[in-house]
Amino acid sequence: MNRVLLAGATGYLGIHIARELPKRGYYVRALARNPEKLKQNNIQVTEMIQAEITQPDSIKSCCKNIDVVISTVGITRQKDGLTYMDVDYQANLNLLQEAKQNGVKKFIFISVLNGEKLRHLKICDAKELFVEQLIKSGLEYCIIRPNGFFSDMTEFYAMAKKGRAYLFGDGELKTNPIHGEDLAVVCVEAVDKPDQEIKAGGPETLTHNEIAAVAFDVLGIKPKITHIPNWLRVAILKMVRLFSGSKVYGPIEFFLTVMAMDMVAPEYGIHTLREYFTNLNHKNV
Repeated sequence: MNRVLLAGATGYLGIHIARELPKRGYYVRALARNPEKLKQNNIQVTEMIQAEITQPDSIKSCCKNIDVVISTVGITRQKDGLTYMDVDYQANLNLLQEAKQNGVKKFIFISVLNGEKLRHLKICDAKELFVEQLIKSGLEYCIIRPNGFFSDMTEFYAMAKKGRAYLFGDGELKTNPIHGEDLAVVCVEAVDKPDQEIKAGGPETLTHNEIAAVAFDVLGIKPKITHIPNWLRVAILKMVRLFSGSKVYGPIEFFLTVMAMDMVAPEYGIHTLREYFTNLNHKNV
């Protein structure tokens, strides 16, 4: 299997996968709404198709002569009036149908860690509904379940820069976020692995207190941490739900929910959060 279709090639993770695949000698057909983004990132793929995956007609025959599909398609912030069901579920289903019709052997889908336990969140429900369809499809498949990205931890750095970090509970919940470059390696290696599910986190498991401490240390600021009781987190969730639309509420709901639970996956990769915060600091100097 050496001909890969990459869907969502210009998203955060997609760009890292688009860099990793050619390094390993794969023929890469990239599917994206805005191909210019690949050129802007100096990414060379074998073939580029401009398409809207939410519109089935625009992806007709996109999987012709393809062995493996990797889909990073999903939305973190809703835009263009599209919902999680439109993109995370239906767009991926459109792609799956094309894959089946064109004899694709394997479909790799990037979902989210603990997504099956978080079906009450709209973003997770849409992804997991697609996972159910993929499992029933008859194709070989692999569900990649990554922990949060380093970019999701930027809020810790931003709070530390302002002089005080606000954490829910006692700050002792643990997580191991992963860099996009490290996750891209996991996704590409899944092409030749028999695993039907791979959970992936970064190389360090830290408590929220420790993440805040790293941010303060990188900034050279004395740590000041305020712990917020959990009832306040629940109250914030209710307020946001009442006074905002789903575009705003969806990402906040997800963030506030996962911040109240341990999010730990098997450790992969080499990039550290300290390295990420240090890079942020250099950019902001």
